[in-house]
Amino acid sequence: MSKPARSFPRPLSDLLGATLNDAFKSQGFASAEILARWGDIVGADIAAHSEPIKINWPRANPSGSMGEAPPEPATLVLRVEGPAALEIQHQTTVILERVNRFFGWQAIGKISLRQAPLRRPEPRHAPPPPDPAVTARIAASLPNIADDGLRQAVARLGAAIKRK
Repeated sequence: MSKPARSFPRPLSDLLGATLNDAFKSQGFASAEILARWGDIVGADIAAHSEPIKINWPRANPSGSMGEAPPEPATLVLRVEGPAALEIQHQTTVILERVNRFFGWQAIGKISLRQAPLRRPEPRHAPPPPDPAVTARIAASLPNIADDGLRQAVARLGAAIKRK
């Protein structure tokens, strides 16, 4: 009788990688790297007002033989905030140069703009510090903990849990 295989915890990125890669591929992205590094690729000033939506790759010409001609460049579709669309349109040559430098070859030949609000994550605010009176009361009720720093940390954790 064989033993069952041992199961080890796997990183979440391993489990979601295939699913996310399929979603990115459906939008023309070979990987999520262009999305994750958009600010590094085009610069903070351009990235503040634009984000890539998808890459439209031209269909392969079945009549042409493989290897003779390089593939046709794709079209990068950007979501741009309305007021900044004109400025981004004037900077398309700069964006093309930077994106193609990122890819390492002439991957993008044209940029198409879609005016829409950008999806910005909500800024996270730091929670207020726990109430010192509650923290002190919890610290006094804790069993003997030799390390005072650890006792205070556990008391702050308890006060944060009670606050919620």
